[in-house]
Amino acid sequence: MSEEIDFLYDEAEEKMGNAVKHLERELIKIRAGKASPQMLDGVKVDYYGTMTPLSQVSNINTPDPRSIVVQPWEKNMLAPIEKAIMAANLGFNPQNDGTLIRIVVPPLTEERRKDLVKKSKAEAETCKVSIRNARREALDSGKKQEKEGVPEDEVKRLENNIQELTNDHIQQVDKMLEAKEKDIMTI
Repeated sequence: MSEEIDFLYDEAEEKMGNAVKHLERELIKIRAGKASPQMLDGVKVDYYGTMTPLSQVSNINTPDPRSIVVQPWEKNMLAPIEKAIMAANLGFNPQNDGTLIRIVVPPLTEERRKDLVKKSKAEAETCKVSIRNARREALDSGKKQEKEGVPEDEVKRLENNIQELTNDHIQQVDKMLEAKEKDIMTI
């Protein structure tokens, strides 16, 4: 294949890979009833006037499957951290004991589990749309290359390779979604 066609393939592969990685990060944030430090990944704290990720101003641990412990490096950060966790609207009720913040992760109700599955499916669908957009962009660029003199058979080969790549990534997304659904629905 020519360099232009190789470039289009590599670019599509990178975009699809990034979409899958993004989905992976989003699915980690969707809790499945077990406590994990990643649940607090999106929480930002006002640290001397700068919005800073919680993990950069404290230690976050899970001593057991039902609780998360946040231990700030500076005692005066307890109140801002507590406020930030409440403001993040994660469904947690942090308890400040003067030295650390303890968060008890409530068990999921059947209704909440179904909502989380719905949210997971929506994230997966968004990822699939991104993958299909990457495919479309590559195919459109391939057609432009053909008009500029790249042989037709190379463009056809690109189309076939891009379709295989798309199918592989969509399959990956389906497997990730299936695993997450199983994880959420397991009590």
